[in-house]
Amino acid sequence: MKTLAAATALIFGLGLPALAGSMTDAAMREKVTADLTAEGYEVRKIDREDGMIEVYAVKDGKMYEIYLDGELKIVRTKEQS
Repeated sequence: MKTLAAATALIFGLGLPALAGSMTDAAMREKVTADLTAEGYEVRKIDREDGMIEVYAVKDGKMYEIYLDGELKIVRTKEQS
């Protein structure tokens, strides 16, 4: 819990943009998980691929592959079959 609070304070308290490139891996994972959970996803796995963040998550019983850019914005979502 202290780690989450510290990461949140670092990201938001300093007024810096939440860029994946400037975040630690743990902070990036926490932010991605929190953002996607707020959108109704259950995050299963987070990787980096081709300069993007690749997330495997479940929503409404369906598996999705979600790609985020360096600003942690969703750029592509692909439903897995």
